[in-house]
Amino acid sequence: MNKGDLIDVVAEKTHLSKKQAELAISATIDTIMDAVSHDQKVTLVGFGSFERRARKAREGRNPKTHQKMMIPATEVPAFSAGKLFKEKVSPGK
Repeated sequence: MNKGDLIDVVAEKTHLSKKQAELAISATIDTIMDAVSHDQKVTLVGFGSFERRARKAREGRNPKTHQKMMIPATEVPAFSAGKLFKEKVSPGK
């Protein structure tokens, strides 16, 4: 499912126009990205949490030359699925 498909499903389930659904989904995504980029954790109970995580510097290898190189420390977005989401994906566990 891509963003267009998601907009179609949300529009149908909420009885909104596709344009209104697109605005709502885009605003939600933008708000989550802005919050995480400002080091705020976003928690949607049952669905999951979005947060910024630090990744330490580490040694890696250039796949072409196999030469060792240092990969610098960075910060990355992370998502942790909530309990309800996990149960929906794997109901027998």
